[in-house]
Amino acid sequence: MDAGCSGHSANPALRGCHDRFPVSEPAAWIECRASCGDESGAKDRATFQLLIPLVHGIPSVTALADRRFIALGYCNENRTVFCYLERPVLEFPVSSFTLDRRNALGLLGAAPLALAAGRLLAETSVAGDSDAATMNSDIQEANWTGPLARYVVDSRSAQIPEDIRELARRHLLDSLAAAVACRDLEPAALGRRFATAGSGDDAAAPVLATLERRSVLDAVFASGMTVHSAEINDFCPSAFTQPGAAVVPVVMCLGSARGVDGEAALRALIAGYEVSCRLPKALGIRNLIDGALANHSVGPLFGSAVAAASLIGLDEARFSDLFSYCVQQASGSWQWLRDIEHVEKAFTFGGMPARRGVECALLVESGFTGMGDPFVGTPGWLNSSMFRRPGSDFDADYLTEGLGERFELPLVGYKRYPVGGPTQPVIELMLDFIEVLPRHRIRQVRIEMPGRTGAFAVAQMPALNLPYLCAIIIADGRLDFVAAQSRQRFLSDTTVHALMDRVEVVHDPAQEASPRVESARVILTLEDGSRHERFLDHVKGFPAHPFDRQDVEEKAMELTAPHLGLDQARALCETVWRVEKLDSVDALVALIAR
Repeated sequence: MDAGCSGHSANPALRGCHDRFPVSEPAAWIECRASCGDESGAKDRATFQLLIPLVHGIPSVTALADRRFIALGYCNENRTVFCYLERPVLEFPVSSFTLDRRNALGLLGAAPLALAAGRLLAETSVAGDSDAATMNSDIQEANWTGPLARYVVDSRSAQIPEDIRELARRHLLDSLAAAVACRDLEPAALGRRFATAGSGDDAAAPVLATLERRSVLDAVFASGMTVHSAEINDFCPSAFTQPGAAVVPVVMCLGSARGVDGEAALRALIAGYEVSCRLPKALGIRNLIDGALANHSVGPLFGSAVAAASLIGLDEARFSDLFSYCVQQASGSWQWLRDIEHVEKAFTFGGMPARRGVECALLVESGFTGMGDPFVGTPGWLNSSMFRRPGSDFDADYLTEGLGERFELPLVGYKRYPVGGPTQPVIELMLDFIEVLPRHRIRQVRIEMPGRTGAFAVAQMPALNLPYLCAIIIADGRLDFVAAQSRQRFLSDTTVHALMDRVEVVHDPAQEASPRVESARVILTLEDGSRHERFLDHVKGFPAHPFDRQDVEEKAMELTAPHLGLDQARALCETVWRVEKLDSVDALVALIAR
């Protein structure tokens, strides 16, 4: 017997569970339920594991349940076949067992269970047209856990192309610089306060950009809050995620606590980014938005869990448990768009997914078990109306297709300016305009852009509010990190308020594109009535027009040198560029601490 039969190995009703089922390749462990009788005749329920051929190796049986068939189990001693469908298990007592088409059909048709089986198949059938049926079939055949587990385990030693390694280094530096720059902002301070209250004497892991140490979960949480305390960290526009705010704190904090080296940290980071950016696209961007489930938390939650699993060396067999707990923890609402202080947004984008992802990995490491693969079966996550509805943009293949060969890192961009991603082109156009036009003579600013225009016209967060950002540029002749985050100026600067009234933000359908773009047209009207118009289809840093190493380093120096000094800021950059050679990630932790 295997470990799955613990507590029942002495029961004679289970001793023959494995010896009569033919094993062929490919095979997989599944969980079966058995009705067991002890010597007194009392009935008991047991759970055990059985090595059986995968379903696709038994096409005649697979067809029985219209592709909703999951598995067969057989307990020799009490002669019971277990038919696993999407609904509760059906049990069929038999006098003998051979797995061929005739006997399998006979089992499913045997009285008095034929009616029950018929009701079961009717309940799992999909009403509607063939497209809906195909879509639901794709959801049920989302074979994600196995390929993801193999990818993460293999990625600990697999060859990784140098261009992907280089991108990982750049995003690591970008996120560490964000932590340094944002250390003293309110969301970062609140995250540290919470961590201090919860950790007690536990000081296992560093809180990034500080000299403090807290428990692993608390340090990861506070560091995630810090990295996304402002609109300065990286982003994946095609997935609506900002992976660095969650994945980098996990890699650095847990990596420090576990004593991992730079090579292992970089590999975990790449795996975390990969899943963070793939998952929302597989679930369906429109599905998540319509379901009010924030991509920005769901993607990085799974990415953080994968990064943590890579660092702790989680066995491939335990990934179904890992993802089960990820599914249970997946949350986050688009209400962050109404956040005023950037606190809830930092929680949703950074602190929450970072902490919860690590927690899922540590739960499984400590022995927590799950129900099996959470991506298939009923009840199950992917059976919700969010993913099964007509018109769903669920993409069963995106999560696992080309894992380890095609990477998401080239689709992750950088923010050149300390503001939200969609506002970047407007800022660049305004800064270019005031180089050649008298800013104090600007009478009207009209901004035409794609996307959720209204959100940026009236946002209560300074770094997302386009009228405020344009007003700052007109008033100051520049836009720096401090002004972009300033709640005080946003609320009480009368000069800025007067200038904000001159800014109009409108939606331009002609700029909509798929894949998503971040473009803008700015039209200035001066006091003399002259109009000046410029269009920008991208800002450097957007994935289609990426930063190079020099761009990333210049941004990092600008953010870190005022706090660390020029020499230490340069040392940080140089150390990241050779991160694979580090014996411990503590070298990087020390360079950003103050």
